[in-house]
Amino acid sequence: MKDHAEIAERLFRRGYNCAQAVFCAFSDVTGYDVDTSARMASSFGGGLGRLRETCGAVSAAALVLGIAKGYDDPADPEAKSRHYALVREFADRFRAGNGSIICRELLTSAGLAPESGGEPERRTEEFYHKRPCLALVSRAAGILDEMLRTDGAGDL
Repeated sequence: MKDHAEIAERLFRRGYNCAQAVFCAFSDVTGYDVDTSARMASSFGGGLGRLRETCGAVSAAALVLGIAKGYDDPADPEAKSRHYALVREFADRFRAGNGSIICRELLTSAGLAPESGGEPERRTEEFYHKRPCLALVSRAAGILDEMLRTDGAGDL
């Protein structure tokens, strides 16, 4: 299996937002090409369009889990329950390692004063040095890799 964490880090450093970096890194699992993946995940960056809500890396992981292990029968409550449990497991693991799944809380815990809205910050070495986002993207992809491996979804 590919090292999706490393791929996600490279994509984030290339300028993709947190959600795009994670979702695009799993194109081998989702079956979507990188361009389509980037468009699909573009709205989730910055905690949903820079609203600083759920971390984009977490949202992207939920998208990957939906494609890899989601349900498609609305009349199958057991499948829905199993899938939601996977999403909660991911969120619990991410929260345990990072303290939150909320973008503004993750940024605040890194000593930043996150603002909602506005223009995205320019990507410079200082940007990567002061923000936790690169590490969060890597951790999200790593957790997802572990879950897909242990759950058998990595065989897709």
